Amino acid sequence: MGDSDYRLSAAVCALPAEDADKLISAGDGDCALLYIYLLRRGQQPDSELCRALGWQAGRLLAAAEKLRACGLLSGGGAAPGRSGPEDALPEYSAEDVVRRSGEDPAFRGILAETERLLGRTLSGADTRALFGIYDFLGLPVDVIMELLHHCAEQSRLKYGPGRVPTMRQIEKEAFNWANLEIMTIDRAEEYIKSRAERRDACEALKLAFGIRDRALTATERKYLEGWLEQGFTQEALELAYDKTVTNTGQLKWQYMNRIIQSWQSKGLYTVAEIEAGDGPKRQPAKPPARQEPGGELERMKKIYDKVRRG
Repeated sequence: MGDSDYRLSAAVCALPAEDADKLISAGDGDCALLYIYLLRRGQQPDSELCRALGWQAGRLLAAAEKLRACGLLSGGGAAPGRSGPEDALPEYSAEDVVRRSGEDPAFRGILAETERLLGRTLSGADTRALFGIYDFLGLPVDVIMELLHHCAEQSRLKYGPGRVPTMRQIEKEAFNWANLEIMTIDRAEEYIKSRAERRDACEALKLAFGIRDRALTATERKYLEGWLEQGFTQEALELAYDKTVTNTGQLKWQYMNRIIQSWQSKGLYTVAEIEAGDGPKRQPAKPPARQEPGGELERMKKIYDKVRRG
């Protein structure tokens, strides 16, 4: 097989050699493609970048972060061209949403299910937000349906029967799913199951910590969920609680966090690991005092002489 003759066209879009070296070292095609597009077309809104490159939002965010890590993208947003907060959807006109609603039966189905779950007709702003979840984030229809029911269940568990989520809460959770690349029903069900297990673990720990007459505060729940996400077992966290109360006389979350982070720095996540790697160090037994040759005999002789003289 002969060598191919690779030649670029005469229309050249030049880039600094140093930037080219960084892109080559990164070894990431999406990263390089985003760089070239921005170099050629300039800054664009996220929605335009996704449409031009044929990407979903999560893929754009990942490529942008890789570019930023290479020092080739400035700005504090999660993706190039973003002027609002990290989890803001693009601005859609009412005409765009109405047109797509008429043309796209899949979106009409999502809209109808959302209104059924929320028990009301969506406002224009809510409809545009829902359309952004569908169009910009690129979540599949069945995943969006699962997301809607998950948000409704979370709202019921947190606030009681009859309570429904706001569109802002649904939008926030949708961004979370997109960033986690939850793009299939299997991944969605796996995520929902893990969330339920973590919620049950937090409730069990709450009781183990003696908190029975109130709900966990947001800060307390953040501590527990963070420790569980780090990989600590419930038993290990109960041990940390015991050490905290023993040493301070009460539950002090910051003190307990210092204990847990010290275990994490040593790679200790279970009670067995903690007891093996962080228990009190046993002092080696002291060898018996070495007797000098004839020492005991000489001592006894002195005692005998003293008694005889007395």
